[in-house]
Amino acid sequence: MAHYVAAESGAHTVFLARSESWSPVVGYEGRLGKQPPQLHGRREAQTNPVQQKSQRRLHMGDDCARPTAKRSRPPQAPKFLVESARQKNVSRIVIDARESGTGSGRYVDKMVEYLHGLQPQHEIILLAKPHRLKYLRDIAPAFTVIQTPFKEFTFGEQLGFKRQINSLQADLVHFPFVQQPIWYSGRVVTTMQDLTTIRFRNPLKNPAVFWVKQQVYKWINKRAAHKSAAIITISEFVKQDIVQYTHVSPDKITVTYEAADQITDSPEPVTSLQGKQFLMYIGRPLPHKNLDRLVDAFGILQKDRPGLWLALAGKKDALYEQTAQRAETKGITNIVFTDFITEGQLRWLYENCAVYTFPSLSEGFGLPALEALQHGAPLVSTNATCSPEIYGDAAVYFNPLDPSDMAAKIGEVLDNAPLRSELVTKGKAQAAKYSWRRMAEQTLAVYQHALKQ
Repeated sequence: MAHYVAAESGAHTVFLARSESWSPVVGYEGRLGKQPPQLHGRREAQTNPVQQKSQRRLHMGDDCARPTAKRSRPPQAPKFLVESARQKNVSRIVIDARESGTGSGRYVDKMVEYLHGLQPQHEIILLAKPHRLKYLRDIAPAFTVIQTPFKEFTFGEQLGFKRQINSLQADLVHFPFVQQPIWYSGRVVTTMQDLTTIRFRNPLKNPAVFWVKQQVYKWINKRAAHKSAAIITISEFVKQDIVQYTHVSPDKITVTYEAADQITDSPEPVTSLQGKQFLMYIGRPLPHKNLDRLVDAFGILQKDRPGLWLALAGKKDALYEQTAQRAETKGITNIVFTDFITEGQLRWLYENCAVYTFPSLSEGFGLPALEALQHGAPLVSTNATCSPEIYGDAAVYFNPLDPSDMAAKIGEVLDNAPLRSELVTKGKAQAAKYSWRRMAEQTLAVYQHALKQ
């Protein structure tokens, strides 16, 4: 038995067939007086866009439940829908928009929002999880948004998601991340954010299990790179990294830089830090983020600056608990673990920190530090990977493997008011060089080039 859900597409509504165990795929067009057999209201999260914005940094969102009914093959896209687009010489582009609540998810959201603003002369279809449907329809009302239940890195992604994409008969599919149906044989553009997962272990995972997954992920990266008609990445550093690791031609890769947004929520003080001089960092304490060495550097700084504090912003998970225990064992105090923060609190932290510290060992772009520059924070950063490329002369750089050097460079900025002022001015100018609209224009150009191949 098939049900129907509605998906807005430009000026009309497309009714999408959905079996009892399957997400909707294109099925029945409700326009010109035609009506579907029975319309069941679409299931979507009640979180409004403002709530989603405030939660995007520290909340992953719930995936849709695994179907329990017997799985059936999805109905194929009707010929009249496909032929209608091609008669008008319009290409059909499908974008995998499943990801949310991470840096990759933000990249997808901004890409979709600004692609929509360009009014591309293509039919754009977005595939998204249930809790993202309303948000994507709000930011891109002229695009068709279709529900998919398939999680990343699952057999369902390799089998069911591939079938769903096949049913849409796309001229081009854009996967904004490496995780994708690896045996999909259509024309593909892949965004490769970075190769960090290949090089660093997640300490929260079983080592043996993670090792196996890491080997699979390495193969997926190479497979995706070679099968894609074009590759998009977010910095020249990552481009060279991809070339060295996968041996694809650099001519196949286009760099589209991300951008920093001005937070529009009013600043909301973090009460535990009011009236204090503090360093700041935001993000998860994964091994490549190098927070242990940052804490060690902070311990060195404290010897001459007992009134200095360190704010570590982010959801307080098991890794942050380990960081706190390690600091306590070493006798390092004055560290505030903020846990979840609102956009207003994040803005206040950026605007009131003495220094924004960025100690990472591996980054594809380093968006949080660029956001800090956008909001007037002096930046003291790692000299590793993409950082000098992205921040230019708007930061003071240190060796991320040397806590003493880290402490010395942070101390230099703390003690030099003219230098801090210079970094603030240069930082705002550097952040202004980046544009989400330019990123969308470059992405659209990649689509058009790939469609001609």
